[in-house]
Amino acid sequence: MRNSVLILLVAIVLFSCTQSKDGYTINGSLRGDLEDGTQVFLKTIGEGNQPIEVDTTTVTRGKFEFTGVSDKPELHYIFVDKAKGYTAVILENGEIDFEASIDSLGFADIGGTPQNDFFSNYMEASRKISLQAKSIQEDLQRATTSGGSPETIAALRDEMQELTEEYQGFETKFVKENPNALISALLLERSISTKTLDSSEAQNLYEALTPEIKESKPGQRIMDLLERLKISEESEKNTSIGATAPNFSGPNPNGETLELKNLLGKATLVDFWAAWCRPCRAENPNIVSVYKKYHDKGLNIVGVSLDRTADAWKKAIEDDGLEWNHISNIAYFDDEIAKMYNVDAIPAAFLLDENGVIVAKNLRGPALEQKVAELLN
Repeated sequence: MRNSVLILLVAIVLFSCTQSKDGYTINGSLRGDLEDGTQVFLKTIGEGNQPIEVDTTTVTRGKFEFTGVSDKPELHYIFVDKAKGYTAVILENGEIDFEASIDSLGFADIGGTPQNDFFSNYMEASRKISLQAKSIQEDLQRATTSGGSPETIAALRDEMQELTEEYQGFETKFVKENPNALISALLLERSISTKTLDSSEAQNLYEALTPEIKESKPGQRIMDLLERLKISEESEKNTSIGATAPNFSGPNPNGETLELKNLLGKATLVDFWAAWCRPCRAENPNIVSVYKKYHDKGLNIVGVSLDRTADAWKKAIEDDGLEWNHISNIAYFDDEIAKMYNVDAIPAAFLLDENGVIVAKNLRGPALEQKVAELLN
């Protein structure tokens, strides 16, 4: 009998250890006027930036709990039914402590696990800078509305600019000092997306991240971003003024394959456009005018369409009277030619000389005609 009790106690201890090691528990505490039975939602962000519900629980005497298993640390969000706002929390195995007022969920105290401690440290420092920014903004608004002196307004704007730069420096420093923090990967991802860091510094910061953080979802997204950034920079270099335009080929409206090098004139305009693009269609009459005036003197145009359907593409060519050569893979912005030329917005145009060297980019209206006339003497 004694041995049976001992075995049972050992099993309970082992089970408890396993639960602590392999799963997470969010111990939630909410202050404020809140009825028992109020629902609390644990959500993540899915495709299209839409929230996806992961789990639901209810409040009892101001307390709630979520349990489960997290394969990798991942950012999640806690919502409370009928309450404004939400709280970010990093889901990782362990005991996560959550405490907040129902009226200010965004200012919750979260900790208990390494990643949530990192996150809390970042948020605390970030809020201090945000409060400074809010104070300067309020002073600036008062100075502007009450007729403050130009010197005062200028000084406040300079102060705000300095604080903005300080904030960027603070985030970069945080990433450097905390390579094992998931929030570091999230900050780095945002900096790359908003182009607030140059590619070399971003690459160095990524390389310094720990293997666990590199394997996280934001870590994997950073790797993809850096790869695309590398391709984009290479494309930008290859399509800068003075560079020889990359050669390309593709189907025309009749299904025949055309190649840029065989379409060059004394001057050649490579025009990226689409039937659905209103600014493109608005510029087409000007391009038609320039083409009619200078085609016999050596101007050629190659239209590269980023349309979604062949019918829309062909109809726009006819409707707008675009009598030059056209190419389209009907691939929208996934078009390989657009990627080759680093085109992520249209209209976009590249003017080439007789040797296929890029001499100007994105000229419109009179500026286009003036440069074409210059090339053709």
